[in-house]
Amino acid sequence: MTDLPLVSIITPSFNQARYIEATIQSVFSQDYPRVEYIIVDGGSTDGTVDIIRNYEGRGGVTPPLLTWWVSEKDKGQTDAINKGFARAKGDILAWINSDDTYEPGAVSAAVRYLQGHPEVGMVYADCNFVNEEGHVIGKFGSAQTDYHLLRQGYVHIPQQTMFFRADLWKQVGPLDPSFYFAMDYDLWTRIAARTELKYLPGQTWANFRLHTTGKTIAADDRCWPEMVRVHYRDGGSFFSLIVAKYYLRKLIAPFWNWRRRRMFEL
Repeated sequence: MTDLPLVSIITPSFNQARYIEATIQSVFSQDYPRVEYIIVDGGSTDGTVDIIRNYEGRGGVTPPLLTWWVSEKDKGQTDAINKGFARAKGDILAWINSDDTYEPGAVSAAVRYLQGHPEVGMVYADCNFVNEEGHVIGKFGSAQTDYHLLRQGYVHIPQQTMFFRADLWKQVGPLDPSFYFAMDYDLWTRIAARTELKYLPGQTWANFRLHTTGKTIAADDRCWPEMVRVHYRDGGSFFSLIVAKYYLRKLIAPFWNWRRRRMFEL
């Protein structure tokens, strides 16, 4: 067992008492034998901390272990993820937000692929959209992408399903704390500039929860401006596909967000 790579999973959290236990249990139910689990809470006041405390010293059957957690004021989700990865000792890294969940076998499948394909630095798979009650209401539009496509705004990576090698984090980390929304997109572009990203169709590894307080709904308008900022920072031109997509999305954003709200109201 000790020759298997250690996987470090981080959960950033803030006032997600309604959902975080499902997240924790989805980590503990993984069948992979070498997982360290770290929860970084931003000082929740809604009962989240009591739920986390219930899992101190506990793990699943295998077990993944809650190796460290903290609840203290931070600078937001990006800061929390950076704080968690600074503690992580794993060979493979991932984060799962405190309102999302893994599907059984996700970690084993990711490790198996990365072990068999040393040329691939990051792997991801399919992801369900679920509503507040956890019922599947749709499918994330996952697709194969690469550095060139990412730079065009072709973002089809469900963050909930991605696993990447820790040596890449040492090269490109930490996450840029100035990003509120697109810190994962920024990370993917930096990883893709150095290695291959691989999408595994037909494998569903996670569930992405849509709800009114989630930032995908509440603050979606902040995502594309941050992506365009990455584009310009890395030498991109105004006359480019990602900038055109940004302005088009601004036009259709009201309808897009209305459609998303309808998805989890049904």
